Amino acid sequence: MENRVKINEAHPAAYKAMYALEAALATSSLTKNQKELIKIRASQINACAFCIDMHTKDAIKNGETTQRIFLLNAWRETDLFSAEEKAILAVTEEVTLIHQHGLTAATYQAISRYFSEEVIAQIIMAVVAINAWNRIAISSLTPVPR
Repeated sequence: MENRVKINEAHPAAYKAMYALEAALATSSLTKNQKELIKIRASQINACAFCIDMHTKDAIKNGETTQRIFLLNAWRETDLFSAEEKAILAVTEEVTLIHQHGLTAATYQAISRYFSEEVIAQIIMAVVAINAWNRIAISSLTPVPR
């Protein structure tokens, strides 16, 4: 694999700002498992091997089951995810694929049944953050640790 820019070294202020966003999200009302589901699903969509590897390992450490991780890309087809988790995953997909049709009214109404505006903002920002990390890792060819 070719060597590319190490953004944390080439532009440390921007990288530090990304960690500030992560620090803010660490204080959110979302559970660790909810955050990891967001991170894994967005990373699957973006095909970010580094982030998929990291966040599936983190999810397992936090008590997530391997079966749910294996079925995450087919979450609509199983009852292993709660209605709240399915609403989070729908937002994750629509925000990650924002160019397709944005965050639809139906998805926003669904998430609003379960979460306050404050928590919805936290969900959207968590999706935005992992999408940024995916783009950093993919464009800089960050390797998966062995």
